[in-house]
Amino acid sequence: MRLILLLLIVMFPIAEIWTLITLAQTYGWWLLVYLVGIGYLGLQLIRQEKVLFSARMMQSFTQGGNPIKAMLGSARMMIAGILLMIPGVITDGIAAILLLMPSPKVSSHHQSHKQSGAFSADDFTTHSTSAANDDVIEGEFRRDDE
Repeated sequence: MRLILLLLIVMFPIAEIWTLITLAQTYGWWLLVYLVGIGYLGLQLIRQEKVLFSARMMQSFTQGGNPIKAMLGSARMMIAGILLMIPGVITDGIAAILLLMPSPKVSSHHQSHKQSGAFSADDFTTHSTSAANDDVIEGEFRRDDE
């Protein structure tokens, strides 16, 4: 088992370099343009995910969801961004697979709209179920001075 894993670790960079050389002979400078463009997109994906991570965590906490799902979704996006920044076509394919994987949490409201193909403006906004005055405790007050 260790030998197979060692062979995979050694063969992956060799396959990546061989693929790049073959594509460079076929497409020339366009491959360099592709690699720079995809690397830039990977960098932007990482930057965007860093900004959105705390918002996703807070949304998960306020809606009573599982924060592990938000963390795994962000980790998947970060790994995809890193793979896009690594120059190579095979790593870009793996990153595309990671980006195309569906997110695990889809509500029934969104599912019905996805089937019909119609979206409203409410589909792109977050709704909070908590009231603005959660610190208020309702009750009766009676003063006993004596």
